[in-house]
Amino acid sequence: MKRNDLKQSLLTGLVTLGLGAQLTSLPTLAQAGQPPQAEAAVIYNTVTIEGQEIFYREAGQADAPVVLLLHGFPTSSQQYRNLIPELAEDYRVIAPDYPGFGASAMPDRAAFEYSFATYAALMDGFTDALALDSYSLYVMDYGAPVGYRLALKEPEAVESLIIQNGNAYEEGLLEFWDVFGSYWADGGAETREPLRDFLNVAATEWQYTHGVPESHAHRVSPDAWMLDQAYLDRPGNQEIQLDLFYDYRTNVDLYPEFQAYFRAHQPPTLIVWGKNDHIFPAEGAAPYLRDLPEAELHMIDAGHFILESHGPEVAGLIREFLDREIKD
Repeated sequence: MKRNDLKQSLLTGLVTLGLGAQLTSLPTLAQAGQPPQAEAAVIYNTVTIEGQEIFYREAGQADAPVVLLLHGFPTSSQQYRNLIPELAEDYRVIAPDYPGFGASAMPDRAAFEYSFATYAALMDGFTDALALDSYSLYVMDYGAPVGYRLALKEPEAVESLIIQNGNAYEEGLLEFWDVFGSYWADGGAETREPLRDFLNVAATEWQYTHGVPESHAHRVSPDAWMLDQAYLDRPGNQEIQLDLFYDYRTNVDLYPEFQAYFRAHQPPTLIVWGKNDHIFPAEGAAPYLRDLPEAELHMIDAGHFILESHGPEVAGLIREFLDREIKD
């Protein structure tokens, strides 16, 4: 049995064991007088791009406007697990995992180049494979340079941008990035090793909880950072992440090109930014308005992962924005 078939069999079995008895005693949607809403169900699939299995989540009608969600570090498409159903009634929502993240393939470093250029090329192939001729891009953290590289390649495909704590300006690289700058300067073991501290469970939890106001702390699920950590703890994954830390310098080199894209194409843009984020601080949000003066900017009293603490509020802003700018 192929791996994907085995996965599906296991999932089907778990659903049957867990829900079968309850479902037999409940009326169907048709019996209850409600039409089925299968198009809003989230499905999980893989597609092979350049020899790599890319896992993705998807929901919504096939002919609806597309929203492509690109995840950050150290997470995966699971960061959008709650947002996808919020948008799926009116949009086709798709969230892939990059190689080395989530449920996508994790090829050996000796046989695969872990870089942002590689990820952008794979996402380009991904949009081709799924026949996504146009889409709105939600970019966050690592998703920003991946998405902006994709936009540079196919600017006409990007209908709008939703930017959430994803940097494209040097004003947004403050003290957190000093240790990365040292690593970028020489790429040696002496500057590489200190960054390993960003890959342990305490650091992963900190990314989710730092900057979250007390009023919203109870909304942040520990399942999120524990799942991320489980993927980070796979044998060989730390070295992959350290390689990507080093390659991030290539994104900074491209900041002027990203900014030129904004100025030239002026995509409708919504910026939702956790103003207490220490990784991509508030100083990185306002510069977007220099190049995208019509952008809608919301500074939210939140940290790095605002969908964890302010998911319903952000989903509402996104729906209003897309309904105004994209929806027919």
